Amino acid sequence: MRSSVEGLIKSSVIIYSINMLTHTNFQFSPCLISPLELESVAQIKTLLPDLIRFTYVDKDTLGALDEISAPSKQQRNTKNLNIYDPQPSRSGHAISEEEAVQVLLFQFLDGELKTAQKHARKLPSQHARLKSQSDPSTRPTQDTLTAQDLLTPSYSPKMMIKMVEKRNLKFKEAVEELLEACAAEDPPVDPAQLLIECAISNNPLRRESTEADPNISKLPPNLGSSSSEVPTIESVLEQLKASPNFRGQIVENGEYVTPARQACFQDLERSQLSPQIIEALQSTKGITRLYSHQARAIDLLAERSNVIVTTSTSSGKSLIYQIPMLQALEKSHTNCGLYIFPTKALAQDQKRSLDQLILSYGQPLSRLVRVETYDGDTPSDDRAGIRKHANVIFTNPDMLHWAILPNEEHWRRFFQNLRFVVVDELHIYAGIFGAHVAMIMRRLRRVCEAVGNEEVRFISCSATTTNPEAHMKSLFGFNQVSLVSEDGAPSGAKRHVIWNPPLVDSRDPGAGRVSAIVETSRVFRLLLERGVRTIVFCRIRRTCELLMKQVQEDLVESGRRELKGRVRAYRGGYTAQERRLIESEMFSGELLGIVATTALELGIDIGGLDAVISLGFPHSLSGLIQQAGRAGRRSKDSLAMLVLEQRGLDQHFANHPEELFDAQGTSVSLDLHNPRLLLAHLHCAAYEIPVVPAEDTKFFGPKLPDLCLEHLARDDQGFFHTRQSNPSQLVSIRGLNSNTGLDGSSESYTIIDISVPNRPKILEEIERDRVLFECFEGAIFLHQGSSLLVVDLNHPLRSISVRAAAVHFLTQPIVNTLILPDKVFRNFPILPDSSNFVFYGNILSQLLLLNHTF
Repeated sequence: MRSSVEGLIKSSVIIYSINMLTHTNFQFSPCLISPLELESVAQIKTLLPDLIRFTYVDKDTLGALDEISAPSKQQRNTKNLNIYDPQPSRSGHAISEEEAVQVLLFQFLDGELKTAQKHARKLPSQHARLKSQSDPSTRPTQDTLTAQDLLTPSYSPKMMIKMVEKRNLKFKEAVEELLEACAAEDPPVDPAQLLIECAISNNPLRRESTEADPNISKLPPNLGSSSSEVPTIESVLEQLKASPNFRGQIVENGEYVTPARQACFQDLERSQLSPQIIEALQSTKGITRLYSHQARAIDLLAERSNVIVTTSTSSGKSLIYQIPMLQALEKSHTNCGLYIFPTKALAQDQKRSLDQLILSYGQPLSRLVRVETYDGDTPSDDRAGIRKHANVIFTNPDMLHWAILPNEEHWRRFFQNLRFVVVDELHIYAGIFGAHVAMIMRRLRRVCEAVGNEEVRFISCSATTTNPEAHMKSLFGFNQVSLVSEDGAPSGAKRHVIWNPPLVDSRDPGAGRVSAIVETSRVFRLLLERGVRTIVFCRIRRTCELLMKQVQEDLVESGRRELKGRVRAYRGGYTAQERRLIESEMFSGELLGIVATTALELGIDIGGLDAVISLGFPHSLSGLIQQAGRAGRRSKDSLAMLVLEQRGLDQHFANHPEELFDAQGTSVSLDLHNPRLLLAHLHCAAYEIPVVPAEDTKFFGPKLPDLCLEHLARDDQGFFHTRQSNPSQLVSIRGLNSNTGLDGSSESYTIIDISVPNRPKILEEIERDRVLFECFEGAIFLHQGSSLLVVDLNHPLRSISVRAAAVHFLTQPIVNTLILPDKVFRNFPILPDSSNFVFYGNILSQLLLLNHTF
C-alpha cells in the first residue's frame, strides 16, 4: 500500500492541519511538506465530502495519467497493435488481475474554476452530516476510476492562486461550522472526537476488501466488479418474468432482438495521421484503428466535401470532426473551428473530449491552442479574450445568432481562419426552429465568404432522420453534400421490450392500469439490485422527480438503502455546478442509475450503460430511437424497454408493437418560404454586412432584390442596409413567448433552500411560466426526489424560498380557463334561416389558478 501524496502535490493545494480542535481554542497552520497520515486525510474528506476524492485506484491508471499529462514522451509504434489483445504493462507483459496494484488517490473535485465561482455551492451542515455518518448505512462506496476521470484542466498561476484561496476558505468555513454546531449541543459535543469517529467511514478500503464494509457486503458482487460480471440481459429478463409482481406486462409480440454487429475497420486513403495524433487517440480513447465510416468521412473532408454522417448512436461520430480539426491545427495554430450543439450538456461533453485529445497530443498544440465555450453562461469579462484568441468555440445556434454574427468585426480573425463548422444532432433542427437555424447558417456562410474564407467545410451528424442528405442541403443551402451511412462500429445485441402496466382490477378494466411510475420503479429497482447500469428517460420534469421519489422509497422499503446514493436525477433547472457534478459521477461509474429527462437523450458520453427504460412514449419515434441507443455502447448486449402510460398513443403501441420495431426514424422538412422569417433574417444579414442582391441571392432566394427595394435602405454605391439597430435582438429563433431571452434562456426564478438557518442554498432555477403552477406558496416542490415546502414567493426578487418537509402528499393548482370575446369582425348563420351564428374575431384567454392540495 502506498499513500499517494503525489496526488496532493499534483493538485497544487495548501491543506491546513488542525493542531488543536477544542470548543474554545483552535488554530490553523500551513502544512506543505510534512507527510499526512491516512486518518488525517480521512478527516479532511469528512469535512469536505463533496469536494474531495479519497479512494484506491489502479496503479496503471495513475501511470496512464502521467503519460497523458507528460509534456514530452517517446512515441509508440501502434501500427500492428490489436486493441482486442491484452494490453502490455510497463514491464512488457500482459497485465493480470494478480499483478494489479492499487494506490491511494487524494484529489480535489473543484470542477471548472469559473463555474465554481459563479455558482458557489453551500454544503450541507457539517454537524448534521457527521451525525448522519454514525449510521453505517451512509458509508460511501468506492470509486471506479479511469485515467480520463483523473485528468484536470491546466490552470494559469493566477487561476491556481484563486483556487488555492477558495480551498482554504472552504476548509476554514467547514471547521468553523463544526465548532459552532458542536458548541450549540446540549450538552456540548467534543468536535475533535466526533470528527475522529466519523472519519473512520471515509478511510478507504481496497476494492478487493469490501467484505469489511457491512453495507458493501450486502451488494451483489457485480456492483463492485468489472462489467463482465454483470448478469446477462437475457437472465435479467427471466428474473423479471419470474418476480411476484409480473402479471404478463410484456405485450403480445412485444419482444424484439436487434442482432449484434461486428466491427469493420478501414484505413485512411486521402490523408494520414501524424504519430502525435495516433498516440493521443490511443492514450485517451484506446483507439488504434478507425471504423470504416470514420475513415470514409475523414477522407471526404480531405477532398473538401461537406459531410453528413448517419451511423448509429454511439458509433464514434465525434472522431469524424475531432481528427480533421487536430490535423488543421497541426498545419497552423491559427486555424479555427466552430462546434454548434443544441444543449449545454452535449457541448460540455464534446469540449472535454477535445481538451483531452489536445492535452494528450502535447506540445505545441497543448500550449498554443485555446478551446473555449461561448454560451449564455460565459462570464462577460471572458468574452473579449475568447473572441481574440480562441481556436475552437463550443456554442449554440442562439449565441451564433444573437452575439457572434452581429459582431462580425470583433470576430473577423475567427471567421477568416474558420476551417470546420460542426452541427451535431441534425434532426433537432426542424419546424420553425429549424427554419431559423437554416437562415443563421446562410448568414454564417455569407460572412465567411465576405471576409475571403473559401476553406470552411461543414460537418453534420444524425442517427435518426430518414432524409439526411435533403435535410442538410436545406439547412445549409448546399447543392451537394456527401452522405456516410454504412456503419462500421460494433454493436451488441439489443433486446427491445414493450411493457404495459397491468390492470388495477382485471374484472373492471374501467378502473385503469397500475401507475406507470410505480411499474417503472419496480423494474428499475430490480435492475439496480443486480448491478445493471440503467438510465430512465421521462418526458417531463415532474415525472422525473416523482419517479426519483418513488425509487428512493422503494429502495428503503426493500432494505436496499445503500443504493440510494448511487441513483441521481438529471434534468433542466439544476445549477451548472450540480449538473457538472452529476455528469462526472455518471462518467466515472459512481452512479448505478440515472433518472433523466431528454436532457441526456442526445449523444453525451455518460459511460457504459446496460439498460434504458423509456417511461412513456417520447415526443417522436426519433426520440425513442435516440433513447434506446444510449445503452449497449460498443459491443455489450443491452436492454431497451418502453413502459407505456395510459395515454391513447401509448396504448395504441400496446396493440401494434410492430410499428415501433419497424421504425427507422422520421423525415425532417423545413419551410424556408415564410416571408416574415426571411425578412427578419434579411435585416440581421444587412446589419452584419450590407446586402448586394446580385451576390446574395444564392443565400436568400430569388425574391431578394424585391425584398431589398421594399424593406432596406439603398446607398449611393448600391449596397442595402437595414434601418434597424441590431435587429437580431428582436428575433427569437425558438419561437417562444416573451419570457425567453435572446440567447435562448428563459427569465427564471431562483429556488433557495432555507432549511438550515443562516445557510441558504441555491437549488435550481425555474422558468417564470412554471412558477405559478409548481411553486405557489404552500406547494410541495420536488428536488432529487426530496419534498420541499414553498414558504415564500417573491416576485420582485424572482426568488422562491423552500424548506425540507416530511410530507406524504403532493400539490397541484386548480386551473380554470376563461374565454372572453374581445372584438367581432364578422358573423353569419351556421345554416340558412338558422338562429345560431358563427363569429370571427379576437378573444381574451384568462387562466385562474387556485391552490389545491391532495
